[in-house]
Amino acid sequence: MKDSEIITDLLLTEKKMSNNYSTYASECTNTKLRDAFVDILTQGHRTQTKLYETAQQKGWYSVTQAQPQQIQQVEQKFSNQAPNVN
Repeated sequence: MKDSEIITDLLLTEKKMSNNYSTYASECTNTKLRDAFVDILTQGHRTQTKLYETAQQKGWYSVTQAQPQQIQQVEQKFSNQAPNVN
């Protein structure tokens, strides 16, 4: 495997595990266990950030800046879908 493929595999694994730990934490009734899942989830997010940064530095992952108009459109879209909580 090439280094870029290894980073991609690690990143996909971390993303899947983060989804799992988020589910476990939200469904957990034991406070200490829930806190442990949240700690693991936080570490997973840190690892994902490091993997993304490595991929960007190597030129394997590029991000284009969104234009202000695009940001505004997305904000409007999701603000219209937000539930009204009183």
